[in-house]
Amino acid sequence: MPEGMEVLLIEDNPADAELTMHALRKESVANRIVHLADGEQALDFLFCRGAYAYRSFADPPRVVLLDIKMPRVDGLDVLRAIKADARTRSIPVVVMTASREEQDLVQSYQLGVNSYIQKPVDFDRFRDVVRQLGLYWLIVNEPAPPAAFG
Repeated sequence: MPEGMEVLLIEDNPADAELTMHALRKESVANRIVHLADGEQALDFLFCRGAYAYRSFADPPRVVLLDIKMPRVDGLDVLRAIKADARTRSIPVVVMTASREEQDLVQSYQLGVNSYIQKPVDFDRFRDVVRQLGLYWLIVNEPAPPAAFG
């Protein structure tokens, strides 16, 4: 994995993942993006275990873009794990989901999500939302200093 990773995209839908990565790169918002297709891989990556045991907690993503409805481990369980651990709690997490269920919104905020966005169905609107997300979280927002990561 590249040093100084900016975005960890956790998305099981290949079309949404490709569109998200394209939108971030097209606007030169993010060049270093890691895409994982399920929550189990994401937890291994974030907690530097399994296939990602070589990683270090010293190089966290600047932001995690997280889908909720995923195979193996769902996004809310990933969010719960991120926010429960002092080593990852300061990583901003943005839920990007097609879910229109109010319970998903409520539970996400109860678990500590930094932002919750329903994916627009319209292609151009989706691309614009991703661009704005990237601009805010990678350009405008001041990232947490290393001391914030346990």
